[in-house]
Amino acid sequence: MPDDLEDEIRDNAKGPAKASGDAGSVEQHKLSEQIAADKHLAGKKAVAKPHRGLRFNKIMPPSAG
Repeated sequence: MPDDLEDEIRDNAKGPAKASGDAGSVEQHKLSEQIAADKHLAGKKAVAKPHRGLRFNKIMPPSAG
């Protein structure tokens, strides 16, 4: 289900915001809305990673080895 939702968000951001009938008028989503959708999807992808971009290392001085 989450993949379907991501695909739906991506498709909606690519598609028109408004469309009319016989005249063929089409209005695209605002750039700020497209950027917000992209940030939302990127954030969801980052949170799904097991380490979330963090790496922990244990530092030991040479004399303790």
